[in-house]
Formats: sequence, structure tokens, C-alpha cells
Amino acid sequence: MENKRIIVIGGSAAGPKAASKARRMDENAEITVYQKASDLSMASCGYPYYVGGFFDDRSQLLCSPAGVVRDSRFFWNAKKITTKVLTEVNSIDREKKQISYTDLTTGETGMAPYDKLVIATGATARRPPVPGVELQGITTLQSIADADYLRKIKDEGVIKRAVVIGGGLIGIETVEALHLAGIEITLVELLPQLLTFLDKQMARLVETYVQTKVNVILHNGVASFLGENGKLNAVKLQDGTEIPCDLAVLAIGVIPNTRLAREAGLEIGERGGIKVNSYMQTADPDIYAVGDCVEIPHLITGKPVHAPFGDLANLQGRVVGENMIKGNRVKFPGTIQTGICKVFDYGVGSTGLSEQHAIREGITGFETVVNASLDKPGFMNGNLLITKLIVDKESRRILGAQVIGPGDVSKQVAIWAMAIKGRLTVDEMANADLPYAPPFSLAIDHSIATAHIMQNKLDGYLTGITADELYRRVKEEESLLLLDVRNPIEFEQMRLGIGERLIPLGQLRSRLGELPEDKQTEIVTWCKISLRGYEAALILQANGYTNVKVLEGGIAAWPYAREK
Repeated sequence: MENKRIIVIGGSAAGPKAASKARRMDENAEITVYQKASDLSMASCGYPYYVGGFFDDRSQLLCSPAGVVRDSRFFWNAKKITTKVLTEVNSIDREKKQISYTDLTTGETGMAPYDKLVIATGATARRPPVPGVELQGITTLQSIADADYLRKIKDEGVIKRAVVIGGGLIGIETVEALHLAGIEITLVELLPQLLTFLDKQMARLVETYVQTKVNVILHNGVASFLGENGKLNAVKLQDGTEIPCDLAVLAIGVIPNTRLAREAGLEIGERGGIKVNSYMQTADPDIYAVGDCVEIPHLITGKPVHAPFGDLANLQGRVVGENMIKGNRVKFPGTIQTGICKVFDYGVGSTGLSEQHAIREGITGFETVVNASLDKPGFMNGNLLITKLIVDKESRRILGAQVIGPGDVSKQVAIWAMAIKGRLTVDEMANADLPYAPPFSLAIDHSIATAHIMQNKLDGYLTGITADELYRRVKEEESLLLLDVRNPIEFEQMRLGIGERLIPLGQLRSRLGELPEDKQTEIVTWCKISLRGYEAALILQANGYTNVKVLEGGIAAWPYAREK
């Protein structure tokens, strides 16, 4: 029996993973990876941190866990995989089961046969169709060449003003990288908020924090790029504002690279990616596709999504590597779109559905809560976490979570991701057996406390009001009694400044006579994180007040201006 011939098109993340797993499954298979770029197996998610100077050795972006650079020699010596870099695949002939390619160094062309083929062609950065987009000084951060360009700018220290266009994950990470280089940054986002995987309140909290570092412009897009002698010198926005700059970084998303698949007659899905089944197999049984060029199902909605995440690309590659050799026996089920990014000293992450996403998908009957508390005790220098949880009311199953703050966001998002993947209810999470010691957690972990708050809300012990709802009602001058139950020192240091009264929790029972005699008066209570606010609400309810709400997350999660 002849050795199986495997060709992989694409040498970034998913392709090399598929090739490497196939080799582990079959020592004798003939495996070849074709890569248009000069580098292989690049850690592309590390590009912003190389640009920002978190590390200086470029080769670390290309190294194995053992510190060996993953070049063509490494792939042959360690894995017996042939790699053809600077080689572009031009077409796929499904009938003859062969590809055509061009050596970009010599210009020579050739054909290569396959038994199994993997398409891992990735995605391309979007470029806005506006005048001046080709000016020198405009770049993306999609390739290692882009990273080299921006790192050179950082090291030279000549450029002083830059505009980052796009407030998604890559845009935010690029802002931090350039800010660390001492460059004055303006972040421009067409939509009304940054990081659209967050709901508005959570996004606004992030925006407020980012604005302490750089200038942020929302709800405004780029009209044109202005320059002289072919070089960028300003960005003109849709409202006519001109922002002088020497550098612009485009971070407005990516488009799946599907030309080869489309021209080969493979099916493209409604989200623009190559359509695959749960084995990552295309409509052609001998062709698989993985990574940023595919679309996969969302595990909650069941609908296809484009999820260009490095971890998913590697997981898909591993699935394909085994299936090509052993037959289709391993499945990649889909995604709940778990993601996280570093925003200066904040972590920002989410998993599952946001409230906005659920509404867009026509999902109703869910409940939300916001919890603000520390990640570990104050005596261990605990840091703030703010979590928004989304739960199905009827089944009480967890649908999504968003977590932000300087605390241990990664741990919290990981907990919620596994809870969603395991289809856990909020009641199961409420008694989760998580590790506890003061250096790592509170006695009741932030995630468990969030589940407790949701239980209280679902069971009718707590009636919450969101910051957005309270802000709207105050602006509309609705009749509300606003009650801050912190101590006077806290109140003098900072308060919301929306007409609230101060009655410290410890004095509330003895000062009930100061409240309206009408027990149906609508009262909103809060404190720093609304734990005391909840206790105040229970006291009021026990004394006959029937319309008491607690500001969820308290002052810590208030995304609007405060009085100091």
C-alpha cells in the first residue's frame, strides 16, 4: 500500500497543527505544507506584544515550547514534514486531485498530487474603501511583516502621533502597543461602543478606562486619508474632523480567504467562510478546511459564525490531522466564542451570548445580573472584577458571561466557559467546588457570588435595576428615592451625584421615619458594590416597602460620570 500523500495549504497555525497531528498518527505519510509567506507557525496573537516591547526577540514568535525556531529545517528534522515557504498555491484540481503552485523566489511553477488536502488559508485584514488608503504610513497588524514594520517604528521613536481605526480586539491591543512606544494615540470606532462582544454598560466601563490613556472617538468613521508626496499626514473622519498623524493602523476585522476553495467549487457559507461539517470536512470528502477561512456553528444558537481565534484554529487542526489518517472519528463541535484581551491593566473577556447577541438572535426569556467584587481578599491586595451574567429563566441554564477589570479575568471567563459548555444551571454553579485560598480567591469565589445574585433575582429575593436603566430614569426626572447606604467618609470621597440621599446601612433601621410614609414609593439602594445595598433593600421590604430595587454592581459598575 502506498504512503498517503497529504498537502496542507497554509503554514500559520491550523495548517502546521494538522500536519503535525497527521504525522503523529502515521509515520509514513508524505506530508507537505505550502506557505506563501517566509515564516511558519507564527504566534500571530503575540504580534501586539512584540510591537509593544513585552519581549524583544522576534524569533520567540516562531519558537516551539522548547525554544526551537519552527522553520523548514525544524519541521523536517523533528516531524519529517516538507515545507515549501514563499510558495503560493494557485489552484486546486479536485478531479485530478492535485494543486498547482508557484515558487515566489524563482518564478517556477509546478503540480503536486494529494490523497488528502487541507485548506488553511486564513483571513485577510479588511481595508476601508476610502480615498488615500494606499498612502505610506497606513498598515494593518495581520502579518509578521506588519509586526516588524510597527516594531521598527517603536524602536526608532520618530513617529509621535498615530490613529488606530477599529475598537475590536486587535485595535485595542494595538493601541496599548503603540502607547507603550510613547506615541500619542487616537482610537476611532465607527460603532457607538468599543468591543462589540460586550454589552453597552460593560463596554462603557472599558471606554472610560481606555480614555484615561488615549483619545477615543466613537460613532465616527474614516472618510479619507490625507497626505503629501505619498505619505500620510492626517485622517479625516466622517464628521469632518481631521486628526494629524504619521501612522494609521487598520483594525476593522478580517475576511476569510476563500478564493482557492471557491474556485474549486467548494461551498461557501452564509458568514463568508468555507462550509465544513463537524469533522472539518468540506463537501469534497478528500478536502478539509480549518482556521480563519472557515465558519463553524455557534453551540448556543446553532447558527454559523466566523470565529477567527488562534486557539480554535489549533484545535481544528488537531481534529483534521487525526481524521485524515484514521478516518472521520473526531469531531469539532463548534464554538461559544470565548475570548479575552489585555487592555492596559485590565482584562476584558466574554463567553457565550451577550444580552445584545441574544436579542439579535431572537432569544427571549433570559435574565441578567451584574456583580462587582474583588478577585481575592483585600488583605491579599485583591482587585476589582465586574461580571455580567446571562441565564435562561425557565431552565436556569447559563447562556453567557462578560468579565472586566484589573482582577483575574482569565480565571473567571474560563470558569463560565466550562459552565456553558457543560450546560450547567446557575444553581449548579452556586455550589461549585472551586479551589480556595486567600492568595487566589475569596472564600466565596467571585463567580459563585455572581451565581448567588442570579439565584436571588430568579427566586424573587432581589429586584435589580441596571445602571443604564437608572441613568435613563434619572435623566427623565422620574420620581425615585435614591438611597446610598455607605458610610459618610465614602460618600464624601465619591458619589454618583444624581440626587441620592445618604443613610448608612447601620443607621437605616433607626431612621426609617425619615422615609416617605407611602410604602409603595419606588426606592433604589446601593453601596460600593451593592452588597450593603441588597441588605438595605431587605430591611426596607421587611418594614413594608414594596417597590425597592438594588442598583446592580453598585458604584463600582456605574459607567457614567461620578462626583468626587
